[in-house]
Amino acid sequence: MNDYPKEFLELLQSVTAKRPRTVIQHILEHGFITSEELKNIYGYNHPPRAVRDVREYGIPVVTYRVTGKDGRSIAAYRFGDPSQAKNILSKATGRTVLSKALKQALIDKYGSKCFIYLDTVDESVLQVDHRIPYEIGGEHSEEDTDYFMLLSPSANRTKSWTCQHCENWERKDSDFCLRCFWAYPESYEHVAGKYEKIISLVFSGNEIEDYRKLIELSGEENAQKLIKRIIHEHLN
Repeated sequence: MNDYPKEFLELLQSVTAKRPRTVIQHILEHGFITSEELKNIYGYNHPPRAVRDVREYGIPVVTYRVTGKDGRSIAAYRFGDPSQAKNILSKATGRTVLSKALKQALIDKYGSKCFIYLDTVDESVLQVDHRIPYEIGGEHSEEDTDYFMLLSPSANRTKSWTCQHCENWERKDSDFCLRCFWAYPESYEHVAGKYEKIISLVFSGNEIEDYRKLIELSGEENAQKLIKRIIHEHLN
């Protein structure tokens, strides 16, 4: 820790959110953290997302490759040049941290539910996300809540992975995102560039028994096909 400038250490210590702080503390103690450690030690199944959380605080993180325990090449992360650290208090120099006030405004407006799965979620676990990924659409004023959405942790991870593997991640066309399910599930033309439509089914309470019977009948891989067939036969 003594190798880092005082200002950089103060920036690191200012991060209190659990996931990015976990990454920061591990790197401070060990010099780096691997995707293997993020999964096996801390239970983060999407390591790039955890590292992205750190970068969103204006902290430079460098990605490189190391050999994992099974001999495969895996990703590892360490701090970059401290002089490249951005002041997160200034919108001109980096992405700002979305406030609790914005989250509450969205809950007041839409209720405590996930925009993707449409199920009610404890507001303590709901996460605020830019409808159009920050890397593509940039920053927006929190006063305009239409630019943001509430997501369950599962939906946020799935959206993050999907967006980063979408053809538009490199092209960065905001209009493309405006028509995508992952930005506006209430009105969309495509799903990450594919002409598809999605209905999210969540089973809860007594419905879980129906889910179990469905899986027993069809198997998990064929459940979607069976549901589609039942719907088709019903509509006809």
